[in-house]
Amino acid sequence: MKTRIGLLPAALALVLALALPVGAAQIYPPWAGVPSGGKTFSLRGVNDLADLHGDVVDPQLVVFFAGNQFMVTHELMNAFRKKYPQHQRIYWETLPPGIEAEQIEQGALILGTLRVAVQPDVYTAGSGRIKSMQKSKGWFGRSEDYARNRLAIMVYKGNPKGIKGLKDLGRDDVKVSMPNPKWEGIARPIQKAYVAAGGEALKQQIMQTKLKNGTTWLTRMHHRQTPMRIMQRRTDCGPTWYTEPFFQQMIGNPISMVEIPEKDNQFVTYTAAVMKKAPHAQAAQDFLDFLVSPEGQAVYRKYGFLALEKK
Repeated sequence: MKTRIGLLPAALALVLALALPVGAAQIYPPWAGVPSGGKTFSLRGVNDLADLHGDVVDPQLVVFFAGNQFMVTHELMNAFRKKYPQHQRIYWETLPPGIEAEQIEQGALILGTLRVAVQPDVYTAGSGRIKSMQKSKGWFGRSEDYARNRLAIMVYKGNPKGIKGLKDLGRDDVKVSMPNPKWEGIARPIQKAYVAAGGEALKQQIMQTKLKNGTTWLTRMHHRQTPMRIMQRRTDCGPTWYTEPFFQQMIGNPISMVEIPEKDNQFVTYTAAVMKKAPHAQAAQDFLDFLVSPEGQAVYRKYGFLALEKK
């Protein structure tokens, strides 16, 4: 009996060591700051809304961002408020663009028991999606390109699986976190990159064979779930935008990145478009002016986004 009791503290210590994050990593979002001026009531991993930001009550501007820009938006909006002090109450979202498009069509976003019935003044996404949506839906007025990005592979700090490039994502011993093609715009360029690096065979290996055997896992919000799963050691790696591992390293999380050579990489241009039915039309115009201004561009450069190509 004494022997069994003596083993309990050691066993408990082992369980706790396995359960706790390594090196005090900030596994759970929000990672990019929270608002002040009110009662904070949240529980990480249970009751937190990391993709809804700002003032949802009587906003003076509403922006639906592409979700992978979550790290930029708090600093960006603070700079915008400073330059345009007449627009202080701002609400914005950083969800996948496909989800936000469905939210616009259905009139609201429902999270648990909360219904958010706001319509955007500005919608941002990859330029290809904006052009396609304009052609099919005719939602937009003025639009502006404002930043570019490229792909990278996110891995745990030190790259313990020895990932050297996209071909390694097809290995049987590598667990991949992959954005869901149903609503994640990034899934299209990633699959093009697979083909560029290893042909259709690599794409099928990752997107079909490994998906069936469970070594490819499809995300619901890739810009949050991939680093979370890697830090929890549930996934070995994930193709993301370059800016995502760049940001995780910036805040000191145990994340590294494997860069993808230009010949295999894919680049995207982000476009912001004013909704034709924008509830706050002047604020929307002011925001697009700010995005392409030196102040707005400086924020995007700080977080690893590329400048627009000169025409």
